[in-house]
Amino acid sequence: MAVQHRLVRCRPDRVWEVLEDGSRYADWVVGTHDSWEDDERWPQEGAALRYRIKIGPWAYEGRTIVRAYEPPHRLELEAMAGRRVSARIAIEVRPWGEYTLIILDEHPLRGRGNNFHHAAIDAVAQVRHRAMLARFARVVEPEDPGPESTGPRSTGTRGREGRRGLRARGHPARGHSARGHPA
Repeated sequence: MAVQHRLVRCRPDRVWEVLEDGSRYADWVVGTHDSWEDDERWPQEGAALRYRIKIGPWAYEGRTIVRAYEPPHRLELEAMAGRRVSARIAIEVRPWGEYTLIILDEHPLRGRGNNFHHAAIDAVAQVRHRAMLARFARVVEPEDPGPESTGPRSTGTRGREGRRGLRARGHPARGHSARGHPA
């Protein structure tokens, strides 16, 4: 079971601003080079977004469909990998004092991934989810919490890499999409 959570230093409405913008998924979904809304109904149930994954010269375009849209608490998606393979991604958003708790739950749903789902795959998914939630936190949290902030220092990759480390490796600065355009 690949479930991961993160406490972020912002209110739930800020989290929903990002979740409801299909063009922002590439800013925080690990492995995604670009994303865009497939139809004007995003993120209504049944609406879809498209995404592109690039690894060297290889590129793949996929589609993610909204299966449940219940703001301000839950968004469930089905990421399609071809016609017969998909994964369920559930994002739960909970107010947590002055912050927000995000719970990410992803599982193979259809196809071969569902047949070969085991502990090793979950271990890889856990690492990916920690990185993804760390990226999401960088998108939604204020740039500088100020000296009086005693807010959470979430687990994940932030402490190891920090914002400067990501920018030094060519990742976009906050407020810009993966394409480098202002968000």
